[in-house]
Amino acid sequence: MTMFDLARVAALSALCLSTAAMATDAGANKQKPAKQGTRVTIHNSPSAESNAERDRRLTRECKGRPNAGACLGYARP
Repeated sequence: MTMFDLARVAALSALCLSTAAMATDAGANKQKPAKQGTRVTIHNSPSAESNAERDRRLTRECKGRPNAGACLGYARP
């Protein structure tokens, strides 16, 4: 056998082994149950402004400004 033949045999055997390993991995993945996501709860900080306070502040700060961005709906023409 030549060096080329040995390389070809080694490559074919590696290919067969990797294909067999992939087949066993595929079977193992089917048996795992799906992970369930965790629920995230958002807590407002005690120093945060309320919705009413935010509305009053935006009404006050957006006088005479373009009706766009944060001032959308709060600017007076």
